[in-house]
Amino acid sequence: MSGILPRLARLGLALLLAAGLGACATAQRPDPLESVNRKVFAFNDAVDRTVLVPVATAYRDTVPAPARASVTHFFANLRDVWSAVNLLLQGRPADGFSDLLRFGTNTVFGVFGLFDVATGLGLPRHDEDFGQTLGKWGVPPGAYIVWPLLGPSTLRDSLGMPLEMQVTPEVWVQAEAGRYALTGLRVVNTRANLLQASRMLDDLALDRYTVLRNAYLQRRRNLVYDGNPPEEAPAEEERWDLDEEAAAVPAAAAAASAPASAPARR
Repeated sequence: MSGILPRLARLGLALLLAAGLGACATAQRPDPLESVNRKVFAFNDAVDRTVLVPVATAYRDTVPAPARASVTHFFANLRDVWSAVNLLLQGRPADGFSDLLRFGTNTVFGVFGLFDVATGLGLPRHDEDFGQTLGKWGVPPGAYIVWPLLGPSTLRDSLGMPLEMQVTPEVWVQAEAGRYALTGLRVVNTRANLLQASRMLDDLALDRYTVLRNAYLQRRRNLVYDGNPPEEAPAEEERWDLDEEAAAVPAAAAAASAPASAPARR
């Protein structure tokens, strides 16, 4: 898996060039590739329902909640270093140092990140990524893109995918079996954390593709502007008018992207 994903990322960069040249996205028309995206979404959804959901359900029912929480902390720990790099690139050295200190604290006193000691010590997780950094630099999001297995993204966020694929513990494991085991654990644990949100989404009787797309785009925009995005005229043809309760469910699912994606963006 660790060898396949980088190759997929390189192929993706070539596709990004074609997407950028062949489809002009605007705030009112963020999804010019919708016909293709819907087909990829249907494929991802089929894989999710037939493979990932049953495995994640069994994992959740078998593994105690504290153990699952430790797995989540472990995979999030290394991302704090990547977050610190992005904070420095954004001109936020104090927050960057905080995330580095957070990583060191959880690695040493949290047993390689299995326990989140740093939050209790006043070191919150910022979880910045390269897509957010590009957004802070003024790069527009570009077209909305749904990648096979990797899930929802944008042209801007996709540029960070090859880098973020290297910020996972499994890339540092030399044994191939160990890499596959860690990748499988990360994917299944991430999907297990989203089981309740996805069930609630299924109950909404709406176009799941549209709801998830709008939730992803709104969430990413909110993160780029640190919770204070400027006012923007809504697209007439899209449903940006979901109430807060309805929007909260797909937003939770969009937070981790697709189950087999790179580390979840915040």
